[in-house]
Amino acid sequence: MSAFTSQGPSGMAGERFLTVAEVASMWSLSAVCVRRIFLQEPGVLVLGQRQVQAKLRRRVYRTLRIPESVVARVRQRLANGSA
Repeated sequence: MSAFTSQGPSGMAGERFLTVAEVASMWSLSAVCVRRIFLQEPGVLVLGQRQVQAKLRRRVYRTLRIPESVVARVRQRLANGSA
């Protein structure tokens, strides 16, 4: 697994961060679907260029790292039907 540990925005030292591919594999979803679910989710690390590039009609490259606590929170929310 390529996940790494760090002190994330949630303040939990040693929390594991997952890649989009890892979450997609765990949930049997496509990477595109996982990106849509987690892109605006609080606590997710979004690495990449700012939206200024989008105004130039160039593709914006972003890397997401999703803390396990956020994955659990979103899974619970989706399971309860309050998407």
